[in-house]
Amino acid sequence: MKFLQSPPAWDAFPPDFWQDWQLHRLRHYLKERVVPFSAHYRRLFAAHDLHPEDIHTLDDWAKVPFTTKTQLTVSKEQQRDFVLMPSQEILRREWGVLWNTVFHGPAFARDALEQEFRPVMMTSTTGRSAEPVPFLFTRHDLHNLDTTGRRLMEVGGSRKDWRHVNTFPYAPHLAFWQAHHAGLGFGTFMLSTGGGKVMGTEGNISLIDKVRPEVIIGMPTFLYHLLREAVDRRRRWPQIRRIVLGGEKVAEGMRAKLLVLAQELGAEDVHIISTYGFTEAKMALPECPAHMGVSASGFHISPELAFFEIVDPVTGAPVPEGHAGEIVFTPLDARGTVVLRYRTGDIAEGGMTWTRCPHCGRQTPRLIGPIGRVSEVRELHLDKIKGTLVNFNILEHLLDDMKGVAAWQVELRKHDDDPMEVDELLLHVSPEPGVNTLELGRRLERRFAEVTEVKPNEIQFHDLAGLRARLGVGRLLKEAKILDARPRADAPVTAPALEA
Repeated sequence: MKFLQSPPAWDAFPPDFWQDWQLHRLRHYLKERVVPFSAHYRRLFAAHDLHPEDIHTLDDWAKVPFTTKTQLTVSKEQQRDFVLMPSQEILRREWGVLWNTVFHGPAFARDALEQEFRPVMMTSTTGRSAEPVPFLFTRHDLHNLDTTGRRLMEVGGSRKDWRHVNTFPYAPHLAFWQAHHAGLGFGTFMLSTGGGKVMGTEGNISLIDKVRPEVIIGMPTFLYHLLREAVDRRRRWPQIRRIVLGGEKVAEGMRAKLLVLAQELGAEDVHIISTYGFTEAKMALPECPAHMGVSASGFHISPELAFFEIVDPVTGAPVPEGHAGEIVFTPLDARGTVVLRYRTGDIAEGGMTWTRCPHCGRQTPRLIGPIGRVSEVRELHLDKIKGTLVNFNILEHLLDDMKGVAAWQVELRKHDDDPMEVDELLLHVSPEPGVNTLELGRRLERRFAEVTEVKPNEIQFHDLAGLRARLGVGRLLKEAKILDARPRADAPVTAPALEA
C-alpha cells in the first residue's frame, strides 16, 4: 500500500520500473476507486466479466473496451455515471477511513472524504464538433493540477522570480485553469487577463507594458495577433524569456513567426514552448525549451498520474514504440469525472517513447508530435463523381509554415449554398506587410498542389483586422481556422456563419 500511495520521483526512474508500477497502480485504482464508485464502469466490468485483480499485463488491460466522446454526449444522466460517487457502506469498511476515525475523529475523517470526492470545480470540452461535456474536479484533482502545473514550469525552465501573464480566456476550460494552477503550484507571480474577450488586444498590451512579464501564456493565434499589434505599436518587451502555447496545435511556422515578433519587440533570448492537454485528462503535458531548427522534446508525461497508450486509429490495436497512432488516455489518480481508455481522436505522429529526453535528461515517457486530429481528415465532394479525402492537419501546417502569410482561414462551402451541389474550398489570407499578393497566391496554389489533391476554388486577401474578425480572435474560445459553412441536406439554407 505504501508503494502505491507514495510514488517515487516522477522523472528519475527507468521504463521497466514505471511500466510495472503503473500496472500495480492501475489495479489498485480500479479496485478501490473506479469500479466501486463509477456507475458506468461498474456496469462495463460486470458486462464483460472483467476484474481489476486480473489485469497484470498490457494484453489484459487491452480487454477493457475503449471510452469515446460519443458515450459522454448522449445525456446528462450518462455523464453523471462517469463521476466517482462513493458508497458510504463501502467507505465505512475502508482501512483509511477507519484509521482517521479512530485516531483523528469523525470530523477529520469526514473532511478527508470531502476533499477526495466532493466536486468543487468544473471544466468542459469546447464543443466544436459536439455539445460541451462537463468534467468535475474535486480538491484531490486540484492538488494534482497544482502538481502538473508545477512540472509545466520546471520542464519549461521558468523561475520563481519571473512574472507570468496568462492570456487564456476566462472560461471553464482546462487551458486557463492549468495555467492558473501552474502559478499556484510553482509559487510564482501569475496574472490572468482573460485574453482578448475580457480586456481586448489593447488592454492586454497595456497590461504587459506595466507588468513586464518574462513569460506570456496563451492560444497561439491570439498571441500571434497580440505580438503583431505590439510590434506595429512599436512596443519594447526585451524582458520576455518564454512564450508558452496551449489550446491549439502549433506548427513550426507559427513558432518561427512568434519568435521573429518577439525579437522585433527586443527579446533576444526567448523560447517558444508548446503544451499538450485536453479536458478529459485534467492536465497538460510540458515540452522542453529548444531553439528553432532543433527537434522538439515531445510532451513529458507524469507516469504516476497518467497512463497513455498509442493505438492504430482504425483497428485500435497497440502500435510499436515510436510509431504514429491515436492517443488513448487513462488516469491513475483522478476523482470527479473519470474516463478509462479514452480515445482522444489525436494522432501523435512520432508515437510515444520511453527514452531519456535529449534536452533535459528526464526519464519520463513522452508523446512525440506533431499532434493532429483524426477528425481533420474530411471527405470533400469536389466533383459529381467521387469524394476526396483531405487531411486538414497537413493543410494547417502548410499554411502556418508559408512565408508571407500573416493569418489565414479555410472555409468549406457548397456551390451556390446548395446542399446537393459540389464542395468548394475558399482560402482567406492576410499577407505579411509588403508581400506581393499575386505572387503569394501563385505560391499557395503551387504548395496546395504539391501537398494535397485539392487546390482552393478561390483565394481572398484581407487586411489583418478583417481576418481577425473572421477568425473570432478575442471573441471565440478557439479561433475558427477551419470554418465548415456547408449547409446540411436536411437543414434550411442559411448564410455561412462566422462562428462554427
